[in-house]
Amino acid sequence: MSRAFTSNDDSGLGLNDIGERPVSPHRNLVTREGLAAIDAQLAELHEHFARAEAEADREQIALVSRDLRYWSARRENAELSEPDPDSDVVRFGMSVTITDEDGAEKTWRIVGEDEADAAHGTISHVSPMAQALFGKGVGALVTVGGKEWEIVRLG
Repeated sequence: MSRAFTSNDDSGLGLNDIGERPVSPHRNLVTREGLAAIDAQLAELHEHFARAEAEADREQIALVSRDLRYWSARRENAELSEPDPDSDVVRFGMSVTITDEDGAEKTWRIVGEDEADAAHGTISHVSPMAQALFGKGVGALVTVGGKEWEIVRLG
């Protein structure tokens, strides 16, 4: 191949090496906060894109464009879902407090995939724990990862 058609840039990421961010095959359920976070992410990315274009930074343009495609797709197929406040069974968007056999208590809020952050008490609606909890009420037992949990409170 002629060198005329190859890049001489060895500074790192090649523009052709930027892969797409995978979009989940699951329904894109979101809370009201999750929808606002997507909108904020898109606004921030549009600002980054404008700066990268002004600086003619091709690598940044490619990276930001990839992220814009991802978040635009997530916004386009987002389904706002808010739980019935009177629900007596676990639904998307609710907080659920569970205890294990040793009495250790954990509270999770079930949210969309892009919102989930276990370190901050949120889990994705497609996680094994959320899947086990859906449709069950206080007093129900679920087994996840070989451990039994009891639902003690819904919020």
